[in-house]
Amino acid sequence: MNSATSAASLTASLDDPFYYLANFQCVLDWVAARHDDLLIEPERAFLADFPALPRASRALLVRMVMRKGEHFRTSRLAYDEIGDIEEALSPLVAAGWVEDAPALPVDELCRQLRLPELRHALAGDSAAAGLSTSAAKGALREALAARELAPRRLSEWWPEAPDRVVRLTCMDLCDRLRLMFFGNLRQDWAEFVLAELGLQRFETVPFAANSRAFQHRAEVDAYLGLHRLRERLDDGDCPSALAREVPAPPDNAWLAARRARLLLALGREAERRGEADTALACYADAGLGEARVRRLRLLERLGEHDLALRELEAVDPVDEAERQALSRLRPRLCRKLGLSIPPRAPEPAPERLDLVLPPGPGGVERAVAAHLGTAEAPVHYVENTLIGGLFGLLCWDAVFAPLPGAFFHPFHSGPADLGREDFVARRRRLFEACLAELDDGRYRESIRARWRTKQGLASPFVHWGALDEPLLERALATIPPAHLRACFERFLEDPRVNRAGLPDLIQFLPASGAGEPAYRLIEVKGPGDRLQDNQRRWLARFQAHGIPVAVCHVRWEAG
Repeated sequence: MNSATSAASLTASLDDPFYYLANFQCVLDWVAARHDDLLIEPERAFLADFPALPRASRALLVRMVMRKGEHFRTSRLAYDEIGDIEEALSPLVAAGWVEDAPALPVDELCRQLRLPELRHALAGDSAAAGLSTSAAKGALREALAARELAPRRLSEWWPEAPDRVVRLTCMDLCDRLRLMFFGNLRQDWAEFVLAELGLQRFETVPFAANSRAFQHRAEVDAYLGLHRLRERLDDGDCPSALAREVPAPPDNAWLAARRARLLLALGREAERRGEADTALACYADAGLGEARVRRLRLLERLGEHDLALRELEAVDPVDEAERQALSRLRPRLCRKLGLSIPPRAPEPAPERLDLVLPPGPGGVERAVAAHLGTAEAPVHYVENTLIGGLFGLLCWDAVFAPLPGAFFHPFHSGPADLGREDFVARRRRLFEACLAELDDGRYRESIRARWRTKQGLASPFVHWGALDEPLLERALATIPPAHLRACFERFLEDPRVNRAGLPDLIQFLPASGAGEPAYRLIEVKGPGDRLQDNQRRWLARFQAHGIPVAVCHVRWEAG
C-alpha cells in the first residue's frame, strides 16, 4: 500500500494557536506507526504518555523543544495560549522531561543572565577574581572559568533572582524522533510552518508505508554520534581528541559517507592547527576524493615527496576533480625528486574578453551584463540556474521517481539519495528516456509543461525565481539540443558536484545564418579573481562539444 501524503495534509492551520503542538504530535504519530521497531521502552513511553498530559503542558514542552538550547528562564517562557507557566511546568517536571532548578556551570549562567544581572549575581566572585564592577561579560566568563567554580543552582549563584532556570531533559529524545521522521537533522519543525504559509511547497511523491531513512536502530545511533562529534568540532573541541572517538566504518554506504565527511573536516581543522599527524591519519581514514588529495598535498608540504608520489601513483581517481588535482600535483613531485616530468593535458582556451569598467552597484557580473547587453543581443545573469533549471524540468520525473529509500516523508525538496554514488545508476533508464527527448524534439514541450505544472515546487535543480518564461523560451529557441545533452550528461556524471561551476551570464545573439550558435556563455572574473577548478572542468566540456563560451576579465577604471 502506497502513501501519497502531502506536506499540506500534515500541517496544522496557523489559525489554531496550538498549531505547533498539532505538528509535533503528527511527527510522534508518524514515528510510532513507522519506526516502532527502532525504539526502546523509554521512547515508546514518551510517545504514549505525551498525549495524556494537559494541553498547556504539552504546548510548553513543544515550545521549549523548538527553541535553542536546553536551559530556559521561566520569565522568558511566556505564551498567551499557554497561560500560567508554573501550572504548565508542574506535569513536565513530574514526568521527568523538565528538570527544575538545575545546577548551572559558569558558561550557562552567563548565557542566561544579562550583564547587569551577572554583575550583581557574581559581585563576590568577581571581586575575588580581581575584576572591576564594570567588567564585560566575556571578561567575567573567562575569569570565573579560570577559577573552576563548581556548578550551582541559580538561587545559589544569585539568591535574589526574580525567577529560576529550568532544563529540558528530553531534547536528545526529540532530536532522535525528528531524525527518524526527516532522515536528517538539517530540517526542523519550521518545515511545517513554511509549508502551511505556502513559502515552501513540495512535490507529492508516493512512497510505501514502510519507507524510512533507517532500517536499524544502530544506524540512528551512528548518525547521532557522528552529528554530535561534528557539533563539538564546530564548538572548538580538539580535532585530535575527536578523531579518537570516530567509530569504525558502518556497514551502510550512506553513513560511511557521512563518517568520511566528518573525518575530512577533522583533518582540515587539524591541518589548520598544525597537527599534521592527526590530519594525515584523518585524511587516510576518510578514503577517496578530496581527502586523498589533501593528504598528498600535506605530504608534499612536509617534504615527504617520495611517499607522496608513491601514494599518488597507486591512485585510481574517483572523479574529474581528483583527476584534475593529481595532474597538477604529479609534475611538482617529479620536479622535486629530479624525475622526468610527464606532459600535462592542455588547459581549455576559451575566448577571452578584457573590459575596463566603472565601478558600480550590483557586482561585477551585472556590470558586465549591462555593458555587453543590447536590445539585439541581451545578456542575462543566470550562473547555475538556467542550464540546471532546464535539466531539472526535463528530468523532473526521473529525479522524483518514487524509488525505495528516496522519499519517506512529505517534506523532501529532492530525493534523499541525490548525493549517493548509485543515484544515477538506480534511475539510468529514466534519465536516458528524458535525454532521448532531446533527439526527437519533444524536450521543448516537456520542459514547458513542467514549468507550468510544477511552478514553485521545491527542486534541487530548479530555482524558480531565476527562471521566468521569457528566459525559458529564449533558451529553448536558441540553445541547440546537442549542447543541452552535453551539459545534462555532465550533470549525471556527478549531480551533487556538477550543479555548480557554470558560467555567470548568457548572451543571446542575432542569428548569423551561417549555422553558428546564436548565443554564448560568459564567465566573469573581477579584479584578482581567477577560474576555479570546477569552472575549468566545465570549460573543458564546453570546448570538447563546441559550446560557445568566453571568459571576461574585468578591471575597474581608476577613480
